[in-house]
Amino acid sequence: MQTTGWTLTDWRTAYSEDNVSPKELLTSLVAGLDASDPAWTHIVSPAELTRQLDTLEGKSVVDLPLYGVPFAVKDNIDVAGLPTSAACPSYAYEARISATTVARLTEAGAIVIGKTNLDQFATGLVGTRSPYGAVPNSVNPDYVSGGSSSGSAVVVARGIVPFSLGTDTAGSGRVPAGFNNIVGLKPTKGRFSTRGVVPACRSIDCVSVFALGVSDATAIAQQLEAFDPKDAYSRRPSVSVQTHVFGNAPTLAIPSHIDWCGDDAQREAWLTALEDLSASGAKIITMDFAPMQALAQLLYGGAWVAERGAAVGDFIAKQSPDINPVVGGIISQANKFSAIDVFNAEYRRAELAQEIQGLMNEVDALVVPTTVRFPTQAEVADDPVGVNSQLGLFTNFVNLADCAALSVPANKRRDNLPFGITFIAPAWSDNALAELGATWQQHQPWSKGALSQALTVQPAQPTGIDEQMIRIAVVGAHLRGMPLNHQLISRDARFICETQTAGEYRLYALNNTQPPKPGLARESSGSKIVVELWDMPLHLFGSFVAEIPAPLGIGSVSLADGSSVKGFICEPQGIANATDITEYGGWRNYLNSTKTAANS
Repeated sequence: MQTTGWTLTDWRTAYSEDNVSPKELLTSLVAGLDASDPAWTHIVSPAELTRQLDTLEGKSVVDLPLYGVPFAVKDNIDVAGLPTSAACPSYAYEARISATTVARLTEAGAIVIGKTNLDQFATGLVGTRSPYGAVPNSVNPDYVSGGSSSGSAVVVARGIVPFSLGTDTAGSGRVPAGFNNIVGLKPTKGRFSTRGVVPACRSIDCVSVFALGVSDATAIAQQLEAFDPKDAYSRRPSVSVQTHVFGNAPTLAIPSHIDWCGDDAQREAWLTALEDLSASGAKIITMDFAPMQALAQLLYGGAWVAERGAAVGDFIAKQSPDINPVVGGIISQANKFSAIDVFNAEYRRAELAQEIQGLMNEVDALVVPTTVRFPTQAEVADDPVGVNSQLGLFTNFVNLADCAALSVPANKRRDNLPFGITFIAPAWSDNALAELGATWQQHQPWSKGALSQALTVQPAQPTGIDEQMIRIAVVGAHLRGMPLNHQLISRDARFICETQTAGEYRLYALNNTQPPKPGLARESSGSKIVVELWDMPLHLFGSFVAEIPAPLGIGSVSLADGSSVKGFICEPQGIANATDITEYGGWRNYLNSTKTAANS
């Protein structure tokens, strides 16, 4: 059975409906991989694969959300029993235990099929700095794949696996996504554990996710997010920011000036993307990115190089022959910085980050070209440091400013190469960025990576309910874009998805209500009614309920999937003289029908 280009849904369907086993599919998949492919540093052996498959014995897709789903891991992230080389063979060691992120995925049923190539010690944005070979771009091999997570991005873009893990310090989880027509999710620092990762800059490193589409990237992120008490940089989410949502017409800030480094095709693709963003409903404003550019310069031009030295400087000093000369040259500069330099750099970082956060308070998110140019491998060979620096113009500042980011495909350049944009928002805005990315994908769908296959846009699925939140089903005037939606937004409620009630509800248009409202009632005969699910902080729920006028109230609402949430219901006396509008299936459809009738 051919699995190329399968998404998470495709893998689940194969196991649940097509009567095939993980052993059958994954044995065939791994056997077809080429050990000489520079995207890989290690492909699992039959014994290594069997050891993982044995953990699935007696389980199914019902028991494990990622049952039998293959994935790849950047080779600076530990997988128990497999070598970790950080793209330096003389540095390699066999990992005794898996990194926390890998363990969370394998516990959910996912299967590691290999370790992927990278810019050595995660130092670079080009994908060419490795003794295992430069990783070619998945669309055109004359061009770079981007780095440092080069192999992880390419094996997703080529449809070998539905998702992979990378890391991101300066843009390594975003640049390769933009160059290979896939999604790159860079979480808030500390949202995913970095325990078991060979550090680049430990204080700002993130594990990142590559996937073909936003929904798969989001699903994997939900598996990975957890506080890790054994990771000193792990963080608990801030509810007040995590629940921020952008709504139907987000205000997005773009740089007021962009140096395209002579790449006119990249500039033209950006202008097209801006037109498409405006057509999707976004409001675009310009912003002076001078603080972002100043902060970006600190990463490689300042004392954070010393942090790379703290990670692997002793090994670099041994001057092993397989150390990439560019990487070695960068990290060997670590010793020129004093403790005073480090503190002064941190003071400057904090000043710039605070200035950036203040600017971001004026908009919903930033949107930037993921990169300002798309270089060939020959261009990088001619100027390895200069070109690499240009690729980080809009990526380097993000972790230093404590932001989350989501890189998504936008359109094709005139030379048919991919072009990507990146949405950026403050820490713990990850869910809002996921919603924004999903909305963008609905408006501007893309193909599966480097494949010619269309990518089906999956509807949003309800995420797990945070223990500090309460999930509410809204049915009428509180829907997105409706007059009372502000009562949710002002309380930091987060939109989860659109879904339906169970089949025994009726919907009524109530009389004499301003603004117009419906009433939802459970009756012996009924239908499924469209509702929206929102998560609201528990401590704000009481004030929300206090604003609900009779005959409406909050009760338990059964959903089509069999679950139950709190939601709007109507007292019997309220529907005595109301109009039954169940046939429309939802309040929005009913309102649209009245507008159509009025205009006819």
